Amino acid sequence: MSPSPLISAAELHDLFEMGRAPAVLDIRFTLQIGSDRAGYEAGHIPHAQFVDLDADLAGPPGQRGRHPLPDEETFVAAMRSAGVSDDSSVVVYDGGPATAAARGWWLLRYYGHGDVRVLDGGLAHWVAAGFPIGTEPSIVAAGSFTARPSLARVLDVDDVLDFARDNVLLDARAPERFRGEVEPVDPVAGHIPGAVNRPTTENVDSDGRFLDPEVLDGTFGGLVPAGKDVAVYCGSGVTAAHQILALELAGIDAALYPGSWSGWITDPTRPRA
Repeated sequence: MSPSPLISAAELHDLFEMGRAPAVLDIRFTLQIGSDRAGYEAGHIPHAQFVDLDADLAGPPGQRGRHPLPDEETFVAAMRSAGVSDDSSVVVYDGGPATAAARGWWLLRYYGHGDVRVLDGGLAHWVAAGFPIGTEPSIVAAGSFTARPSLARVLDVDDVLDFARDNVLLDARAPERFRGEVEPVDPVAGHIPGAVNRPTTENVDSDGRFLDPEVLDGTFGGLVPAGKDVAVYCGSGVTAAHQILALELAGIDAALYPGSWSGWITDPTRPRA
């Protein structure tokens, strides 16, 4: 059985106590303010390195969407700067409930690094457990991370409509955005024809921690018929990674459409529902 892609605050603290600290990446980010370096500077898990989602985990916005995948050179440089090497165990976290941290988890897998886990419940869970917070910058030696064969799948924009017709394309945004009733971020409202809505908010409990795998399996099982493949998108390809993580917990392998809705609507000839 594969190890869980999640780690609890207690498990992470135990690794510190045993002198087996992993590389810890703070990926705090919100739609309202973007990458939250100020939050990191105000207090973070000891030894954690701040990773800027906008600059390090995404390419420049444009035809491929608001948060296209970063190129290999950018991502490798960011991981090395954060002290990540090929043999590093990595833990990623955000403020909770891991919607940004999951992007780091997915990208590390996309660039071939399998030893990565997400802090379940994020910094909020760490603080609630009574573990210490640091405010001083953490200095680490540069890592030797290299990109290797991918451990994650992507769905190309040209294949999206055929995929949605023959398989299950999940839209991870809020229901009102899926229905096109509101659109707070992108210039066009709606969704990709054939997609099925399954908000990421349904992946976690009231404390921002992932639901038990059995619960997730029951939920996703009702959306994914036997024998069908699964792909996920959201607004810009960030929170969709959270959905892919939840699907993995449920035992379902899923691909990411990286451009997501913000990339889809850059071509006015693509249909919208």
